[in-house]
Amino acid sequence: MLAHSLGLRIACAGVASCVLLSLDMLWRAPVPAPPSAVWPTGVNVPADSLLVVRAQGKIPVPANTPAAHASSLLALPAPHPSALLAFWFAGKRESAADVQIAAAQFDRATQQWSAARFVVNRQVLGRQLGFGVRRLGNPVAWRDGQGRIHLFVVATGLGGWAAARIVHLRQGNQGQDFAALSFETLRALPLSWLWNTSFLVRTAPLPLKDGGMVLPVHFELGIKYPVALRFDANGEFRGMVRISSRKHLLQPTLLMMSESHWLALLRNQRPAGKIAVAQTLNGGQSWTDLPDLPLHNPDSSVAGLALAPARMLLAHNSSPQDRTAMDLSVSADGRDWVLAQALAHGSGSAEYSYPALAWADDSLWVSYTDQRREIAWQRFSFSAAAR
Repeated sequence: MLAHSLGLRIACAGVASCVLLSLDMLWRAPVPAPPSAVWPTGVNVPADSLLVVRAQGKIPVPANTPAAHASSLLALPAPHPSALLAFWFAGKRESAADVQIAAAQFDRATQQWSAARFVVNRQVLGRQLGFGVRRLGNPVAWRDGQGRIHLFVVATGLGGWAAARIVHLRQGNQGQDFAALSFETLRALPLSWLWNTSFLVRTAPLPLKDGGMVLPVHFELGIKYPVALRFDANGEFRGMVRISSRKHLLQPTLLMMSESHWLALLRNQRPAGKIAVAQTLNGGQSWTDLPDLPLHNPDSSVAGLALAPARMLLAHNSSPQDRTAMDLSVSADGRDWVLAQALAHGSGSAEYSYPALAWADDSLWVSYTDQRREIAWQRFSFSAAAR
């Protein structure tokens, strides 16, 4: 009887935690009106132009790491020796004890990727945070108004990914030497009262004109819903707003329609789901759900990028049931999408997943997981369509 009573209390406590965490988000007041979003710099895309593959391959991975997953790309300004940095997690397998956050740079002079190196170690991270870290994953990078690189990483303690925290790290060294790139741990983001657990990051932030950004994340304990986090130009956390009222959506990617009109495209966990959509018309103050896109979403992450007005791109799995096909689509309005490039297609147990997009050196860059073993990349330029 005592054991039964104790088990019932634990179960009730778990249910109550989920309810209170949800209410915690609903009760939060919206953050002050953010400044306008900003388009990527250096974009000159002719009307009716077509995407052309310029280069492709695999990003080098650290030795003795047969698993690689969840890459993100960070474009760097023209004076920097690197066009962009790539981050991902690597080890024996997902959630293995040896998983660390790896990085590589694309050198402008050699036009080659550097050898990869580890930049975040879970044991070191745990000591800096003051609690144990069992798993690392999903790194997302951003440059603040002072040019410092910030890294947001999913870290778990007890429990699986649903009990994760988002840890905020910042570049700890000065200079542009990739070999010396290191990060200092700032904190776990203060997103919930329950030890800040059950929030995860996956996709790139939306830059703002004041040098700050909006970081899309999601909650994942019992129910799943997307959230937008606001950071200022120094990388200080300023507030959060829930994106969707639905409870089966995660991993939002943000698309800029105009300075204050943004879309969130979302992974959908419903059977036979389509890519879900929400929008804000007031720069992230409030969001409303829109009808799903006609594009298949086999419970898989998507990545979007708006280069200019009426010029949007989306990397997504296009098969209705699995991750055997990864495509790149284009849109002028965020609602009607047309296939632009087939990135990778396979069959059977093949998997291409978790894409990332960036604009650097007059090129569109795409990275994605290839078979959970490597990070593939492709580089595109825009060419005038033949008449």
